[in-house]
Amino acid sequence: METMPSFICILLFLSILLSYFYSKKQKKNKQKQKMLPPGSMGWPYIGESLQLYSQDPNDFFAKKQRRYGDIFKTHILGCPCVMLASPEAARFVLVTQAHLFKPTYPKSKEKLIGPSALFFHQGDYHTHLRKLVQSSLSPKAIRKLIPDMEEMAISAMESWAREQVINTYHEMKKFAFEVGILSVFGRLDEKYKGELKKNYCIVDKGYNSFPTNLPGTAYNKAILARKKLNQILTEIICERKEKRLLERDLLGHFLNFKDEKGKTLTEDQITDNIIGVLFAAQDTTASALTWILKYLHDDHELLEAVEAEQMAIYESNGFGNKSLTWAQTRNMPLTYMVILESLRMASIISFTFREAVVDIEYEGYLIPKGWKVLPLFRNIHHNPEFFPDPKHFDPSRFEVAPKPNTFIPFGNGVHACPGNELAKLEMLIVVHHLVTKFRWEVVGQQRGIEYGPFPVPQQGLPAKFWKEVNIHHNPEFFPDPKHFDPSRFEVAAKSNTFIPFGNGVHACPGNELAELEMLIVVHHLVIKFRWEVVGQQRGIEYGPFPIPQQGLPAKFWKEVFNHQI
Repeated sequence: METMPSFICILLFLSILLSYFYSKKQKKNKQKQKMLPPGSMGWPYIGESLQLYSQDPNDFFAKKQRRYGDIFKTHILGCPCVMLASPEAARFVLVTQAHLFKPTYPKSKEKLIGPSALFFHQGDYHTHLRKLVQSSLSPKAIRKLIPDMEEMAISAMESWAREQVINTYHEMKKFAFEVGILSVFGRLDEKYKGELKKNYCIVDKGYNSFPTNLPGTAYNKAILARKKLNQILTEIICERKEKRLLERDLLGHFLNFKDEKGKTLTEDQITDNIIGVLFAAQDTTASALTWILKYLHDDHELLEAVEAEQMAIYESNGFGNKSLTWAQTRNMPLTYMVILESLRMASIISFTFREAVVDIEYEGYLIPKGWKVLPLFRNIHHNPEFFPDPKHFDPSRFEVAPKPNTFIPFGNGVHACPGNELAKLEMLIVVHHLVTKFRWEVVGQQRGIEYGPFPVPQQGLPAKFWKEVNIHHNPEFFPDPKHFDPSRFEVAAKSNTFIPFGNGVHACPGNELAELEMLIVVHHLVIKFRWEVVGQQRGIEYGPFPIPQQGLPAKFWKEVFNHQI
């Protein structure tokens, strides 16, 4: 009888042991049932990196999507990756389950920007910093920058007009950097600005170079320039603190920050985030601006329509005597659609890197912990299901808002670009002054795309720029130009000041026919008919050419004249 308790204990122990192994086996079987997404991992170690960089990266991803569907695996840049090409998958990674995926960047790039920069982090630190950046780059904050941004844009364009041919992308990078400096520091001393620009350019060149830290290499020079940037920024910060300047720019927000425990940001955290903002503000905006110029240049009818929209604003501002207002930048519908379509077509940010922090199941597939996860923005933007005829540049497609999560040029979720309003404002200002004051011509047949790392037209879009005077409304040639006064043509206009049909070899060859049509219509209209405009038609519509509002609704009737001899 005494052996019974011992026997029961042994049975209990064995049953627990069997249960443990059974559950472990079940878990293992369940894990096996979860399959990795379809796809190819390529060669050992190098994966499919050679295939990726030996062709247009967008073609590489598009072929994979056609073959395997919206979720597939590959191995690039030394990492196993899962690619996601549907709006739902992008939202899963960036919004609804963002806590399961952390931002990830190569250590070499993190070192150049600074490990404390906003976009390398998650959690409370990221939340606090994001709020600071968003508040200093909000519509309320950036509207006061418009006059300075206009001044920078006009100055840049005038410098382009003095050159024979410019690299449009490189010049747009210079302009975007100036705006970045303005948003971070306000009006910065030229001495500091020059030093920041010089050293930042060295960092920029080394950022996409092979990360070999040997003396003389681009990466090594970038590391040294990054240390110099730290010194310059520390000087600026100390000067601000000493003078107790309470500026409302981004640096001011950083310096005034205290968390709920009263903790402030360190100088290293501030400098890393300033460089991060400058980095984010430059290349992507410059690339987008370069594409906008190319798309407008390639569609003359669209360019004329945008010019007409902007000329109406330009004239209402006294032909440039007044600065653009925030309200005017919100009322450029065609120009804004051109910007949105340029962002869709070019898809400057083709994808973003995340890393799975745990094993994740999505759509029946396993995404293993540690694997890189890439939502493919460009594949979504070029999917004919969401954007019919996606390779055709058509701003009118944005007359109706795209379906949710199908248009994400600035990312999505907590890591979406906090400076997107500033970037769009830059684009609107550049287009306004470019089409109202300048003309440009692309040099050569620029049809290819280069990646460095963002897509830009081949050779950075070489172009010639020249200044265009708005002759017909210039009070120097036509006094009181807004007043309709046919008598001003009793005396011939000065040479080259009246060119309604253009000038030179591309002048309209049918101008005599057009003038004859007008004379005949006016002749018969005034001697045989009368008309009356319906309603108060004072506005102008563009479609693409300027016409009176609603096409000038009017009543016409035949008039019988009694002539006495």
